[in-house]
Amino acid sequence: MDHVDRILAQWRAARPGLDVSPMAVIGRLGRAAAVVDARLATTFAAHGIDAGTFDVLATLARQGEPSRITPAELAADAMITTSAVAQRLNRLDRQGLIIREPNPDDGRGKFVRLTDAGRALLDAVLPDHLATEEEVLASLTSAERETLARLLSKLVAPE
Repeated sequence: MDHVDRILAQWRAARPGLDVSPMAVIGRLGRAAAVVDARLATTFAAHGIDAGTFDVLATLARQGEPSRITPAELAADAMITTSAVAQRLNRLDRQGLIIREPNPDDGRGKFVRLTDAGRALLDAVLPDHLATEEEVLASLTSAERETLARLLSKLVAPE
């Protein structure tokens, strides 16, 4: 019996007429997310970055050469607000991890691109990030991982 099972038992005793079964899934999703976030935060901190920095660097690297994207595309890809992107980009620019370049197709627009330092940092962090994810998922078989990924995608996929 885990913590969520105890909570469910308490609710069933306190409110026997309510169906508290959704709490079994949602409670465990929340707890799992907290565990994963904490483990990844430790990995990122070992490299002197946070999850937001990793997200921006990884998003840029996934674009392929020349690893650049507009700030609006970055916000959409990272699912954060444009003001949050602007703050992150300002910080990463000061750290020399990204550079903003003029967009030749839009006189007022900019591209954001990884610098060599940004790429080197991502190259150092990525294997550790993947190793941490592997450790988190170690208790699941390949088939269980595939099933879990498919089921989770049903919860977050747009309709």
